[in-house]
Amino acid sequence: MQDFLKKYNSIVSFVGGLIVIAAISFAFFYPDASEGNQLRQHDTQQGIAIGQEAKAYSEATGEVSRWTNSLFSGMPTFQISPSYPSSSLYTWINTVMGLGLPTPSSLIAMMMVGFFILLLAMKMRWYVALIGAIAYGFSSYFVIIIGAGHIWKFVTLAYIPPTIAGIMLCYRGRYLTGALAALFTMMQISSNHVQMTYYFLFVIAGVTIACLIKALNEGNIRRWAIATAVLAIAGILGIAANAPSLYLTYEYSKETMRGRHSELTPVTPSAQSTKGLDKDYITQYSYQPSETFSLLIPDIKGGASARPEKGRMTATNLGELPAAKKMMDKGEIDSLQQQYLSYMSQYFGDPEGTNGPVYVGALIFALFLLGCVVVKGPMKWALVILTIFSIVLAWGRHAMIFTDIMLSIVPMYSKFRTVESILVIAEFTMPLLAAMALQRIIDEPHSFDRYRKAVYWSFGITLGICAIGFCIPEFFGSAISDNDREIDTMITGSLLQQGYDASTARQFSLQNPAIYSAIESLRYGMVSSDALRSFIIVVIGFATLTFYMRRKLSIALTAAVIGILVLTDLYLVNKRYLSHDSFVAKQLTVGAPIAKTAADEMILQDKDMNYRVMDIPRFYSADPSYYHKMIGGYHAAKLTRYQDLIDRHLANFTRGTETDADWNVLNMLNARYIIDMQGQAMRNPEALGNAWFIDRVDYVDSPDAEMDALSFIDPSKTAVADKRFSEILGQSSTKTDGDTIIETSYAPNRLSYRTHSAKGNVAVFSEIFFPWGWEATIDGNKADIGRVNYLLRAINIPAGDHEVVMTFDPKSLHSTDTLAKVSIILIYLAIAAAIGFSIKNIIAAHRTDDKNQTKKI
Repeated sequence: MQDFLKKYNSIVSFVGGLIVIAAISFAFFYPDASEGNQLRQHDTQQGIAIGQEAKAYSEATGEVSRWTNSLFSGMPTFQISPSYPSSSLYTWINTVMGLGLPTPSSLIAMMMVGFFILLLAMKMRWYVALIGAIAYGFSSYFVIIIGAGHIWKFVTLAYIPPTIAGIMLCYRGRYLTGALAALFTMMQISSNHVQMTYYFLFVIAGVTIACLIKALNEGNIRRWAIATAVLAIAGILGIAANAPSLYLTYEYSKETMRGRHSELTPVTPSAQSTKGLDKDYITQYSYQPSETFSLLIPDIKGGASARPEKGRMTATNLGELPAAKKMMDKGEIDSLQQQYLSYMSQYFGDPEGTNGPVYVGALIFALFLLGCVVVKGPMKWALVILTIFSIVLAWGRHAMIFTDIMLSIVPMYSKFRTVESILVIAEFTMPLLAAMALQRIIDEPHSFDRYRKAVYWSFGITLGICAIGFCIPEFFGSAISDNDREIDTMITGSLLQQGYDASTARQFSLQNPAIYSAIESLRYGMVSSDALRSFIIVVIGFATLTFYMRRKLSIALTAAVIGILVLTDLYLVNKRYLSHDSFVAKQLTVGAPIAKTAADEMILQDKDMNYRVMDIPRFYSADPSYYHKMIGGYHAAKLTRYQDLIDRHLANFTRGTETDADWNVLNMLNARYIIDMQGQAMRNPEALGNAWFIDRVDYVDSPDAEMDALSFIDPSKTAVADKRFSEILGQSSTKTDGDTIIETSYAPNRLSYRTHSAKGNVAVFSEIFFPWGWEATIDGNKADIGRVNYLLRAINIPAGDHEVVMTFDPKSLHSTDTLAKVSIILIYLAIAAAIGFSIKNIIAAHRTDDKNQTKKI
């Protein structure tokens, strides 16, 4: 047995590490994952709602629709449910990486397995690799995005480390491991979170440059060049394996808010424009510089503004803190003042709020600083620079000089919002350099004199920051945020409206010293408490390493203490943001995941195939899309032209400032039902239906003129179109009483109509125009589709009786899917070759060992 363990030590260690990862992952979500309880995260619920029509169609017909009418009067599903035939060839890998565990335990396992593979590829001891994997997998942001429902972002991040593992192995001369890089590149791109993939291109660039510098120093530039060429091919294969998703996303983005600005002249000119999104939108979620210390002290800004509880996000507040209740018991505040505190969030960072901090672990923070000193070589510098790079860019609007530089010179940077999410780079680089530092210390256990100053300085700096947080929490910023002042103004105004005098109102505001002092005390108390907590963890870690370096502890005990310390630290912090209380019991999840309102019930009595609903109070919500074809909805990449229509007309309904022109716009979108601000549904008798003939088309020279015309035309009789469509649509004849156009069948991707007209007319359809993918036929013969009224479809239909059919089936989808299938097969063949070559080498090595043993005997 001992000989077996010695011979197959690496395999045994790897399997043992996976067992530990599986056990930890299962335990974190026990018993919820095993019982089938659900999180019902906000973003997941949104995805369920807006994808319901396409899902129901697929279940009923076995076909996949690439178009849905569930939201914004119709849009492609490329960014809603991006599944393609080629995807079925690799989805099984997610199950393997998740160790076959139930969701969401499988997600945490997937994150740790990927990092474990990376550290083993870097030749780290298995227990150091396991500690690093725990640190990466349990980094708070990753657990928080599970709670928020950002699952595909999570999966993308899980596949980044093994991708980089393949890159590093290839640069060490193991060229066949380029297949590993190709496989995991394919998997992380398939998760369809381009922003995360984009951010980690910076990491890959840093790793590549570090390997180049090392190759130059060692005189191995030829090996570096060959590896780079192999990795370029691997990257091409990984990209090609996702050709349908990438190409359709790229083409679709040109028509969306993410890909271009409106063609309309802005009502209010802005200096915030970029080639992508506006600066204000890009930097809306930015990390405060002082908030960066949440990497070490999680509650440096109060933690989270909301957390998932029983399937919904619940706002945190100061009044619920045990310390607030103690204040009331001591008479420091009264019950009404405590009620005031219930309006104040525990989080006191930027006003946008957060689901939780980016916390990498107190000991990991200290080890990272240690790695900055004791680890040598270009890879160390790459990780340090990348960490600083991500932290500064995460500051966004708080460091606009750096943000402006990136927006100006770096391609695609302006396409993404929520710049603080680039901290995922630091969440990767810090545990990695921390593991490299731990490996260095363990490899040289008797070098206390050599590393003493480095350990003292790195741990001393960390402890110093914690001590400041404990003793002087106000050092990291005021406890009163801009958001607090806005809420305070609202409360004061409400009290005055209720008839309270100004003096009384001041007693329940920040002007009351007792309330102001209570808020400061509670928030600074959270900072001090977490600073002390981190201080203690770092002290224990420091003592453990010092004892090991002084030969007072064994390697096994040292690794066990460090591992348990890292796990316990992150485990307990993460439970603040995602716990058993976040789940909905399985027996309570039976039935529709989106609750019906009384208005929904009333509208659903109408069994007609195709009409739309305007839900004014929930215009920007995804929920109504589960039951209806909506005028509004929620999606971050809606069509630019539809956003224009929202800005100029539809948003007026939510403000209560709608005009006759706005009603005409609703009518042309076939809004048969309107839900008013009181939640009451009413039928709109003026909705124009699925399609109608018009008397004339007015051609204009610009998008501005086209939009402006919607303010005065009667869309039931007249259409306005860009003059580019004049050859397609021509002129329409005056309608006669007998002219009719009736929708005869409906599917999200196929619409059929029966038409009759005496002279031939232009027909307007209450369907959103999309410049590619939709094709029309009249009696089986191809017909051109034009655009009218800024965003509707129109076809010139000849006189007589005809059948008009419109279908959405982009040809590019089929050609790119074929390319993807070929690429996936090539990746699998390369993986098989790499495995076969490795087995051959292992067998040869064992035969050599056996011969050597025989000679000795």
